Amino acid sequence: MKRYFITGIDTNVGKTVISAILAEGLEADYWKPIQCGISDGTDVKEMSKMISNSKTKIHPEAYSFAAPVSPHLAAAIENKKIDVKNIKLPTTTNSLIIEGAGGMMVPVSKNNYVIQMARELDAEVILVIRNYIGCINHSLLSIDYLLRNKYKIKGLILNGNFDPLVEEAITSYSDVPVLAKFAEQTVIDKNKIKELASSVKKELFK
Repeated sequence: MKRYFITGIDTNVGKTVISAILAEGLEADYWKPIQCGISDGTDVKEMSKMISNSKTKIHPEAYSFAAPVSPHLAAAIENKKIDVKNIKLPTTTNSLIIEGAGGMMVPVSKNNYVIQMARELDAEVILVIRNYIGCINHSLLSIDYLLRNKYKIKGLILNGNFDPLVEEAITSYSDVPVLAKFAEQTVIDKNKIKELASSVKKELFK
């Protein structure tokens, strides 16, 4: 069983869509340990609308909070605390796509951050990078943090339409491989996810 922790250089970089593409392409299970903003809908519900194959199982969250804010604040609003060490892997023999909450350095509690779940869960990190002003800086800082702290890094996924010079600035910084590139999409549904999933190179995930 392979475990991949999907995180991003910032919030709203497309982690859920990328998770759906990978889960569909690899026929892997999906799990989001911490969900914030359930009043706006959940990623579990969104995932169920995007997956076509019968093998993928979508597992329930370990923690869920109403407020669409960082996990440590969402928990505090409800007078709760998140203990990363109490987040246990769901029971499965399938490969598992684990989606983080927000950007990789979003706090889940005092001195604990989203990215630390990748280490606690012994998962390889996949960093999602979206094209926007500031993405080079955010990408290089994120890659540098992962390398310096010796995380298991599976690779990068570029999400959006990148100028070649922007892409080069990001990808030439390190030896971390690019696993996939997906152009900006105007419509996301089951058919589109299935189409994009067909381009996933499964041999890169063995």
